[in-house]
Amino acid sequence: MNPTDQSLEAEIQAKADKAPRVKPADVESEIASEFYFTAADGVAGAGPVIAAEFWHRTNGHAIVDYSEHTYVGQLSEEKGYERRPLVHRPNPTAPLGLLTFCVLVLRNGFTVTGESACASPENFDAEIGRRIARENAINKVWPLLGFRLRDKLAAA
Repeated sequence: MNPTDQSLEAEIQAKADKAPRVKPADVESEIASEFYFTAADGVAGAGPVIAAEFWHRTNGHAIVDYSEHTYVGQLSEEKGYERRPLVHRPNPTAPLGLLTFCVLVLRNGFTVTGESACASPENFDAEIGRRIARENAINKVWPLLGFRLRDKLAAA
């Protein structure tokens, strides 16, 4: 928890800690494991290139699908895209290396994700990207635990 979060938590405890609520420690205790990677890591880790390119003859838009049997391919063909052999594999190291993901696996097996995108390669810092991605994932856990607490309160 960063200093801003700590001071906010202290203020909440001082002013509004009269009923059950979700606390930062509750959120942290729900996390069973966490994983970090960039989009470039994800593409590189996809294994051997099993890819197809879908090209739309009207607007020239192209979609590259790295999986053999995906909804992307089916949807693309339904929307007027033609499947073509992949001529080249896009170089993911430039833009995809600037997109960091955090996947939090919660105790019940549910997953939440957070992302952090850096606009400029010169400003990219892997550690900062991971921290921002984790914070964004954590922000998705709060409503889930709030819903769980509200259910418990309503059942009482």
